[in-house]
Amino acid sequence: MAVSAGEARTLLESMEMEAQRALKERPSLSIRTRISLGFLLWFLLSLGITIASFVTLNRIQSKLLFMEGASNYTFEIQQARRFEKNYFLYGTNLSDALEHVRQAQNILTTEGDNMAAVVGVSHYQTMVRHLERYRELLIRLQDLDREHPGAKPGQNQTIEVELRRHGAEMVAVAEELVSGQRQAVNTMLLMAQRIPIIFLFVLLLLMIYLANFLTRQMLRRLNWLMEATRRIADGDLTPITPRRRYRDEFSELAMAMNHMMYQLAQRNELLVRAHKLKAVGTLTAGVAHELNNPINNIMLTISMILEDYKGLSDEDRLEMLRDIMGQTERCDKIVRNLLDFARESELKTQLFQIKDIINETVQLASNQIKLSKVKVRIDFAPNLPPIRGDRQQLAQVFLNLVLNALDAMPEGGNLSISTGHAKEENCLKVEFTDTGLGIPEHILPNIFDPFFTTKSIGKGTGLGLSVSLGIIRKHGGDVHVKSSVNQGSTFEVLLPIAQIPAKVSGDM
Repeated sequence: MAVSAGEARTLLESMEMEAQRALKERPSLSIRTRISLGFLLWFLLSLGITIASFVTLNRIQSKLLFMEGASNYTFEIQQARRFEKNYFLYGTNLSDALEHVRQAQNILTTEGDNMAAVVGVSHYQTMVRHLERYRELLIRLQDLDREHPGAKPGQNQTIEVELRRHGAEMVAVAEELVSGQRQAVNTMLLMAQRIPIIFLFVLLLLMIYLANFLTRQMLRRLNWLMEATRRIADGDLTPITPRRRYRDEFSELAMAMNHMMYQLAQRNELLVRAHKLKAVGTLTAGVAHELNNPINNIMLTISMILEDYKGLSDEDRLEMLRDIMGQTERCDKIVRNLLDFARESELKTQLFQIKDIINETVQLASNQIKLSKVKVRIDFAPNLPPIRGDRQQLAQVFLNLVLNALDAMPEGGNLSISTGHAKEENCLKVEFTDTGLGIPEHILPNIFDPFFTTKSIGKGTGLGLSVSLGIIRKHGGDVHVKSSVNQGSTFEVLLPIAQIPAKVSGDM
């Protein structure tokens, strides 16, 4: 598929705008908010466990107070029953029994609210009814003694049976309630012991969740952005699109990176244009010299025709015209090659043989090669598979490497261009080896940096190798260099082999 430079810029701009719009439309949920919610959950959990512990301890305290009051109550009832038995055996201590009943009533009255809350209102009222009935029976006995001073206690069988029944029920109920509350207290104490362990377990789960949250929400997003930076470094400036349903700080960073990539694409296009204009300027100087020869020949031939036109035979005139035509075609070919290289044509990827583009590049730089007194040797490996790429951009890269090699050999030398299979799988290599000045080892890692140059001011912009590396990486390849001072340099260009049948051709 052919895409013009303007269409490519428009497409990139629309992709950047669409990605930015999609990122902005996501509902905002920042990482700070999510972390704050996590700590708030932590606080609420701690608060809930603290309240639960406080409630449990408060209930234990209530039950302990109940057990203390119930024990005192049981003691008073047991004392009243002891004096009750003395009365029926010996006819004494009835007033003492009533006194202990009164003490038991005071206990029920004082501890009534707590007892009712602990054992329930129905149980509490049962205790009150039994005690009240027991007191009424003791008062009846006391009244009977006053009415019949000499009567024997054993004669009140009905009252005695009911007294014993109510007394036994009061003691049984009290002991049953105390036993039940004691068991409840033990259960709650056991629960109170387990609460810290449960809290530690829940705390561990929460810490694991928070660690996993940080890993998923931050480290994974950081790794994703690191992959995006590696993609950008490889020349892929496709905008970052949203992957989540909400927007956070990483979304803002992605938007900034999208804007950065758009600006990089714009500036990279300007760099490519600037470097191409520089190469065109270099070629133009050589082409001007190259055009002088055929133009001079044309002018001399025309002058001869004008001066000796009448004395020339028809055959001589035709020969001179053929010479003019040949020189004109030579000029046309030189200009056409230059225009093909300089023209802002559509970006096309197509299948072609690597040797064809190398021959065209050498032909384009032939005059500079002659002027530099450099001998060029070309060695093509046989039966190489085709590659797919943009012919003009690759010609720009190869021409830049040839011109750099010529600059490195100011006194002349040898330039060897060879092709073959690379060590890397499914790749071809093109090697440019010169016998020039070489590159010092300490600056070798910097030669692909933009604006880095070892040439004198006015003779180099430092963009050639940087732009060339970017073009090759866009094609899925790479550039390697080896150099020794005063021995020369070797630039190895790697390009992927076209992974389609050789008969198939056309645009991608």
